[in-house]
Amino acid sequence: MRDWGPRVSSTKDGGSGSTQSAGAPGSPDAGAAREAAAIVIDNPWSALKRFTPARIALGRVGASLPTRAHLEFQLAHAQARDAVHRPFDGSGLCRDLAADVAPMGLDCLLLDSAAGTRAVYLQRPDLGRRLDEASRRCLADLAPPAQSPAPRLAWVIADGLSALAIERQARPFLAQVMPGLAAAGWGFAPLCVVRQGRVAIGDEIGERLGADLVVVLIGERPGLSSPDSMGLYLTWAPRVGLTDERRNCISNIRPAGLSTEEASLQLQWLVARARQLRLSGVALKDERGSPALSAADTPR
Repeated sequence: MRDWGPRVSSTKDGGSGSTQSAGAPGSPDAGAAREAAAIVIDNPWSALKRFTPARIALGRVGASLPTRAHLEFQLAHAQARDAVHRPFDGSGLCRDLAADVAPMGLDCLLLDSAAGTRAVYLQRPDLGRRLDEASRRCLADLAPPAQSPAPRLAWVIADGLSALAIERQARPFLAQVMPGLAAAGWGFAPLCVVRQGRVAIGDEIGERLGADLVVVLIGERPGLSSPDSMGLYLTWAPRVGLTDERRNCISNIRPAGLSTEEASLQLQWLVARARQLRLSGVALKDERGSPALSAADTPR
């Protein structure tokens, strides 16, 4: 049988799933590797890659992805999985937020959902939507809110499916948005940091705190290029049993997505409009700049 010698079909840009010879510079193996690099066929859309982080114009080696593109995909997938399973330092975040809002006379409460553990949270979404008994008692022990003509807003900060997103985005966003809402006449309930929480847990918290409106900051399901994306969910008159059509969502808040400044402007507009109409969800649209809204109708 004829010996065909070592097969060299990939280098740093070679085809995925193939073997690679690693020879010293100038060796026959190194020369073969350089020759193999020439089989990577570039995509004519390569120039468009500078406009988007999406995986476009990857090129090919035969019918396969180049090794570089294959490994970058595997890395992004691993980062997304790590974000889902990353432990959430809720106590540390609560301590930092308490220091941030102390000048406003507010406190921060650390709560838990009924899910208990990450494994249960991922398998039982229903338990992530309700507080555990200890957290319910914690809210029940709070003094009732003082009577005030100002509407009351409750902030809920939950790890969701990406603790990384909350660790990176929650404090900068709150620092950006809270002064504007306070200036608009909103009063705030104590901030609530929730471990193993899902969006609907804000309904129970808002109801127990006597809030007119609840805003939930939560880590979104990681994408393959966005393991640190935070979402916001706004609900007027929160109470247990509401469904998702009663909420408004602002998503993809992160440095490479929607900036905290723009998200803050969107939320302040929606909060003002929700207060004016006394509703949220599918009946509340972001109509900033719409000619259908006259100056008299525009929230202030």
